[in-house]
Amino acid sequence: MGEIVLVRHGQANSEAKEEDGYDRLTDLGRQQSAWLGEWLAAQGERFDTHLAGGLRRHRETAEAMGLDFSRVHVDPRFDEMDYFNLGKALEETHGVPFPDAEAFADHVPKVMEAWHRAEIRGNETFDAFESRVTEALIDAAQEGRRVLAVTSGGVIAMALRHILRLDPTRFAHILMPIRNSSIHRVHVRGRQMILAGFNATPHLDPPDRATARTTF
Repeated sequence: MGEIVLVRHGQANSEAKEEDGYDRLTDLGRQQSAWLGEWLAAQGERFDTHLAGGLRRHRETAEAMGLDFSRVHVDPRFDEMDYFNLGKALEETHGVPFPDAEAFADHVPKVMEAWHRAEIRGNETFDAFESRVTEALIDAAQEGRRVLAVTSGGVIAMALRHILRLDPTRFAHILMPIRNSSIHRVHVRGRQMILAGFNATPHLDPPDRATARTTF
């Protein structure tokens, strides 16, 4: 049996209003990632292949985890959707303002549903995003091989949409609680992919790390 372990990046700059400003880890994001790397090493986790999206926050997460980034295969198919542009498009077409953190849970389903209906788009269509993530997931899925991929929450949610056949609303609902530096496990049996773990943060379990369990 093979396994794909998807890791969401550490906390990024959640106060940003555009992608470039968001795309860097906070000090907490680096600490979350370092703790994750230490936990994986302590468990004796070994991987045949290391992958990462092409964004700065993916590289910074992998490096903080202790990975030699020169040996990490960068695959832009693991890059996040451009949520800021999608939010801007929703505001322009439907008058829904970009939310603060408290209103984000209501905003995500509206964006995903409108994007899926092709009423809005950012740098790519919903179908294009789905196709590239699904293709990357299928390419990573090989029986007998363990793969670690550092990516983003939207990519992880789209991978689960593929595996669990989620509709756009449930896709949005599974996206929202994904924690920074969380672990998601997919078992590979032949051509079959089975969800074996979702949103685990064992490296943040100690009580003194409770405030480090973030989604934004």
